[in-house]
Amino acid sequence: MSAAREIEEAIRSLPPAERNKLLHDIPDLSPELSGDAEWERIIADERPRPALTELLDKAEAELRQNPNVFPEFTERDFSSRS
Repeated sequence: MSAAREIEEAIRSLPPAERNKLLHDIPDLSPELSGDAEWERIIADERPRPALTELLDKAEAELRQNPNVFPEFTERDFSSRS
């Protein structure tokens, strides 16, 4: 049996509360897949993305034509609402 399969079975055997806790803790087990490192990997990926490029080109053209189409953001818009 592979280690991954053993881990899967062990996770399934946990009580629901423990599985939920593990779910929240998993990103800490693989820091290279979360946070800034993952964004840096995405940013550095030079593969073309024509659909995204087209979407952004349209948004940029619309912004040039009518700057008021997009609302302006303030620092307060990014603050936590909790």
